[in-house]
Amino acid sequence: MAVRACGLIIFRRLQSAPSSKVTDGIEYLLLQTSYGTHHWTPPKGHVDPGEDDLQTAFRETQEEAGLQASQLTLVEGYKKELHYPVHGKPKTVVYWLAEVKDCNTEIKLSEEHQAFQWLKLEDACKFAEYEDMQATLKEAHQFLCSKE
Repeated sequence: MAVRACGLIIFRRLQSAPSSKVTDGIEYLLLQTSYGTHHWTPPKGHVDPGEDDLQTAFRETQEEAGLQASQLTLVEGYKKELHYPVHGKPKTVVYWLAEVKDCNTEIKLSEEHQAFQWLKLEDACKFAEYEDMQATLKEAHQFLCSKE
């Protein structure tokens, strides 16, 4: 049985100059784990019994980044499923895309993470060392660009 986890790719739009493209002002939230290789990842976690995937994504985002569902706007039409092995066992991670309503909202980390960064796409891809995560961030960005 594959381990299942769910999370949200959180982004914010900076108030940018009117001449620039809206998508230039998009930054993604990545959290640095306080365990293992200290990798950077969007908030995510295992599905609890009785929860559906989206409930898990919102709960984990609240636990790991201190963001309430009411502070976020879920982007319709985007959902990404990743499959990869962890310690030899299959893992499935499902991500949705969500925007913080206020770009100055405070991030409150749990013990699971030691740092966070708001990053432009290029930097976010450097921080997220896994290729499938980089590809997911790029795909999410393309999705947002196509909606402008």
